[in-house]
Amino acid sequence: MKIFLIGFMGSGKTHWGRRLSEKLGIRFFDLDEQVTEQAGKSIPEIFAQEGEEHFRRMEKEVLHIISESHDSFIMACGGGTPCYFNNIGYMNESGTTVWISTPQEVLFDRLVKEKANRPLIRELSDDQLRSFIAKKFADRKIYYEQARLKVDEQPVQIEQIIEKIFHA
Repeated sequence: MKIFLIGFMGSGKTHWGRRLSEKLGIRFFDLDEQVTEQAGKSIPEIFAQEGEEHFRRMEKEVLHIISESHDSFIMACGGGTPCYFNNIGYMNESGTTVWISTPQEVLFDRLVKEKANRPLIRELSDDQLRSFIAKKFADRKIYYEQARLKVDEQPVQIEQIIEKIFHA
């Protein structure tokens, strides 16, 4: 079983991925962590030194490596992962994609506290962050909607996510 959790940054993919991993006894991968491990630098450093395009190529490569070398896992993907290189098609062919859908106001509340660790929003004012979330979400929604399952993150219980996955 391969489960790919997708959704906007701050939607709780890593949180829910870790919880699902513990509950189901399946290995968990955070794609961003795996990319930084392979690169030997943080995502902000990759963005600053080599740019977003380089990061996206690395992200695709690590996605394929993990998917092709493991029979079963849960992966929290980056917010933009499904939007590049037909990654959403690849993930749909390789396993079950689950869109963790989170209201934009909740995303704002979370992201405003995490700006320093997120290169795409680091320099934005609060008003700019709200606009960024609205625009990026609108751009990415077409990819998120291609997920096999959609889970509304507010409110949700771990058992509901598991039930949706097993009934997909």
